Amino acid sequence: MDRRAQFSILNALAAPFTAIGRFLVLLAEANPRMRELDRLSRVSDEDLAAKGLTRDGEIRRIMGVNSYL
Repeated sequence: MDRRAQFSILNALAAPFTAIGRFLVLLAEANPRMRELDRLSRVSDEDLAAKGLTRDGEIRRIMGVNSYL
């Protein structure tokens, strides 16, 4: 069996797992928390500090983590 045939067979076997992985990524990206974390990642620490916020505090707020943890 030549390398192209082996590669083709491996691609065919991996296709369902690739599709499932892409679907799970789409689900995660559609989550409102994920979108909010993405927005937060684009804000500088200086901008957060100017608003009296911390990155850690904002992550806790977004994820719904209680402050006593």
